[in-house]
Amino acid sequence: MKNKTTLLIALAAGLFTLTTQAQAKITVKILNKPSDTIYVKGRGFNKMIVADKKGHFHGSFDVTEGFYKLDAGEQYADLYLTNTSNLEVTLDYTKFDETLDFKGNGSNENNYLAKKNLEEQQMNLDALMASKDEAELKVEMDKVRNDIYSKFPTNLSANFVAKLKEDTEKNLKNLEGYMKESFAVRKLNGSVSPSFAYENTSGKIIKLEDFKGKYVYVDVWATWCGPCRAEIPHLKKTEEAYHGKNIEFVSISVDVMKDKEKWKKFVAEKELGGVQILADKDWKSDFVTGYKINGIPRFILIGPDGKIVNADAPRPSSPELTKLLDSVVK
Repeated sequence: MKNKTTLLIALAAGLFTLTTQAQAKITVKILNKPSDTIYVKGRGFNKMIVADKKGHFHGSFDVTEGFYKLDAGEQYADLYLTNTSNLEVTLDYTKFDETLDFKGNGSNENNYLAKKNLEEQQMNLDALMASKDEAELKVEMDKVRNDIYSKFPTNLSANFVAKLKEDTEKNLKNLEGYMKESFAVRKLNGSVSPSFAYENTSGKIIKLEDFKGKYVYVDVWATWCGPCRAEIPHLKKTEEAYHGKNIEFVSISVDVMKDKEKWKKFVAEKELGGVQILADKDWKSDFVTGYKINGIPRFILIGPDGKIVNADAPRPSSPELTKLLDSVVK
């Protein structure tokens, strides 16, 4: 009996040790909260926290040191967590970024992230995005990098700074890759456009050559693409504004062929205008690969002579599109 008692005491002691080991702790107080649930998310990590009777959120969990997201409704905040973090977060949901504030262990790093994200929203990247070649891009990227690194406060942990620099370099590398692809696309301007011969919703084959003598504004999209759907109202307004002028609006879907009926139904239900056609081999269709398209939505302006005016034209939601069309379409 003594041995069993000793064993139970030992087991209890072990269990107690497991439940009291260091964990990240977070309390979140949200004024005008949209929901009684929030989430802390990371790669392979998703923890739901339910509000208590006072409407506050309390969570405690094991984490791998690094970056996470505090997901609240349609808003989110970047988090940096370790198993020694003990954070109290306060914010007003209606002014999410402006009111986000952290107190407690780990607050220096998280307040820095909040300030950095707010500044980045206001940062003007026009010079970088307007780079004409790789040499100019490198100069502008170095300016962005130096601007970010020069603003590191001295009260941040060494681990945080190292991880943030690593994350920043990954983001800059992705941006560099995007811009290099953009340079390759720009080189298409002035050349003869790849053609297409795709079915419309009635099964009729529509060819680029059918629009010879007119400008053609092409929207490459898909029914499953959120950003594509967000452009639809703007595209409709653009079509209305240029109705009767020397331009055709053509939407090419890259939905897979097995979803053809779904595409047709979407076109009908949303009352999509212009010319609606379905690419024959989705992403591998000749027109899509000819324009080096690997992300959508993508907009293209082709001239009356069949040559490319802009292989990466402004979106309908951009004021730049009106400037472009007004400069060429009569």
